[in-house]
Amino acid sequence: MSDRSLQAIVLAAGLGTRMRSAAPKVMHEIGNLPMVGHVLKRVQRYDGAGIAVVVGPQMPDLVKLVGKLAPGATCHEQVDRLGTAHAVLAARDVLKQPKDDVLVLFGDTPLVSDAAVDRVRGGLASGADVVVLGFEAVDPFGYGRLVMKGDALLAIREEKDATEAERAITFCNSGIMGFRGTIALDLISAIGNTNAKGEYYLTDAAELGHARGLKVIAVSASEDDVRGINNRAQLAECEAIFQKRMRQDVMLSGVTLQAPETVFFSHDTVLGVDVTVEPNVVFGPGVTVEAGARIRAFSHLEGTHVGAGSLIGPYARLRPGAVLAADTHVGNFVEIKNAKVGAGAKVNHLSYIGDASIGARSNIGAGTITCNYDGYGKYKTEIGEGCFIGSNSTLVAPIQIGDGAYIAAGSTVTEAVPVDALAIGRAHQSVKPERAKELRARFAARKAEKS
Repeated sequence: MSDRSLQAIVLAAGLGTRMRSAAPKVMHEIGNLPMVGHVLKRVQRYDGAGIAVVVGPQMPDLVKLVGKLAPGATCHEQVDRLGTAHAVLAARDVLKQPKDDVLVLFGDTPLVSDAAVDRVRGGLASGADVVVLGFEAVDPFGYGRLVMKGDALLAIREEKDATEAERAITFCNSGIMGFRGTIALDLISAIGNTNAKGEYYLTDAAELGHARGLKVIAVSASEDDVRGINNRAQLAECEAIFQKRMRQDVMLSGVTLQAPETVFFSHDTVLGVDVTVEPNVVFGPGVTVEAGARIRAFSHLEGTHVGAGSLIGPYARLRPGAVLAADTHVGNFVEIKNAKVGAGAKVNHLSYIGDASIGARSNIGAGTITCNYDGYGKYKTEIGEGCFIGSNSTLVAPIQIGDGAYIAAGSTVTEAVPVDALAIGRAHQSVKPERAKELRARFAARKAEKS
């Protein structure tokens, strides 16, 4: 199909009415990507594909999102919602200069697979004029039935219009359709609205095409591939299917998931071979973990690159901009944000590292904080290679700590520390003999007076 040009039309004008949401339906997320983004990814993999997205009136956020996810796409407004054929014709301009294939997809069907879309295009490549993507439904009630005669698709019959025999059909319509580019505009424009709702249904293209002597066929996908989303419950069902697929894919690629059902992925999570992920780990968007790393239980990663052989967690939080080199250790209750951690460095306990760089082989003691924000601006802490930062240290940015420097435990450091220097930033300790005994006596007497 690499020699066939493609025009994709993604229908995304639906409101969030049944989602009980102010946002357009297709902006709700599966795997931390708006569902329309999943559909756009299916067609962006075809080189040179034209992409038109049909939106509803007053959807500036959706138009902006489409521009971000698919910069070459055009948006077309469907002012009146008069059915799916009417929606396609909102993008009439892109059909006037036809590509070889026209593909109509739905922005609320995010689980459609590459293979399913390829089958529709494969049908067109084999000589069909209209190709409908169907599926075998466990319960066909409510779906349009695909009325077949041999390999030919005669019609798509809606539930309310179907005969008893047609209602027994389990091969159902997904809504996704492909058209030979040279006939698409004429065929879709000929669809009428003589039905109870007075709307123009794209499904009528099958029967109309068959009546015109065109070759109309159906190809098959799994029911999960074509699940549509209309409410939050269906959103959760599709999220579960997405997560199950991701878990299967990463395990087959050489990743160990100790408790797969407790690990959650984003659409763009990348895990290298021999990575081990312990239970209850969440991968937000933009995470890459290189080979041999171990992500321990109850960790949360987002916008992060983890180097090969590193050990993360348990209970670690890696926020956007965290870049960890090979063989780093980030331990329990450590938060790292917008910071680079050099190879072999360790931040093992109860620390916050933000807007910082840590050199190779440095050790950051428990309770260390980089004070990066003064209420108005963010400032950077630079820690050199081979440094030792004592426990409970407070590093007030902007500050530079030279290679090989030591920071004494409990220090508040506000000035640069030279290479190989020792910095002590705490009050001098004084010891008062017998003072603790006197204090206990005083406190006991005070308590007795009150009682």
